[in-house]
Amino acid sequence: MLGGGRALLMQVAHPLVAAGVADHSDFTANPFDRLWRTLDTALTVIFGDTEQSREAIRHVTEIHGGVRGRRGDIAYSALDPDLLLWVHATLVDSSIAAYEAFVGSFPEQVRESYYLEMRRMGTAFGIPEHLHPPTYAAFRRYLDDAMADLEIGDECRQVARQVLSPEAPLVLAPAELASGLAAGGLLPPAIRDGLRLRWTRSADVAFAGMATSIRVGVPLLPDRVRRWPHARAAERRMAAPRGA
Repeated sequence: MLGGGRALLMQVAHPLVAAGVADHSDFTANPFDRLWRTLDTALTVIFGDTEQSREAIRHVTEIHGGVRGRRGDIAYSALDPDLLLWVHATLVDSSIAAYEAFVGSFPEQVRESYYLEMRRMGTAFGIPEHLHPPTYAAFRRYLDDAMADLEIGDECRQVARQVLSPEAPLVLAPAELASGLAAGGLLPPAIRDGLRLRWTRSADVAFAGMATSIRVGVPLLPDRVRRWPHARAAERRMAAPRGA
């Protein structure tokens, strides 16, 4: 969850993604409902059985089919394979960044395995197999090149501000503050600067303190709190005798 804000900000740093969000998304009206729907869909695809995964993918693809439009002479579509790859890349990279910041080191072999397994999720959502970089090192090169080519404009910045400051009940203000701090601290500096997000020395210290607290505190949480119910359900399903 703490990597979600980073991924969203990286996504809307792409002008065509920002255009699609501005034209079609309701996340500013119901940001936390939308966050849960997004998380639930991703977790269902990863941890659900075959039927559950297929239904979740079908539902998302159906929604994305209507997300299309233009910015000037350029047409965009949420089903464009190159845009799908960029969105997928931000999710993969943000998961790794969040893990390293809030959990611990990510050994090279595990990182490679994670990247290759996540390619299957990207393919399920419509990214052609040949578009995926073949290795994690190639993925990093793709991501660095893609970030260097971004032309971050005013619409990107406007959508980013809405991502960071959605309308939400006052009771959720602490969660919103923590999410914004995590997103700003995890963002690549070039994208943070391009979006003109203010980041101070005090914010850097606060982010480091939050990361330390989470690394120490999370292992102490009970399993039912620390892990998503989707993951626990998958373990139970895999452990059950065939036919049970």
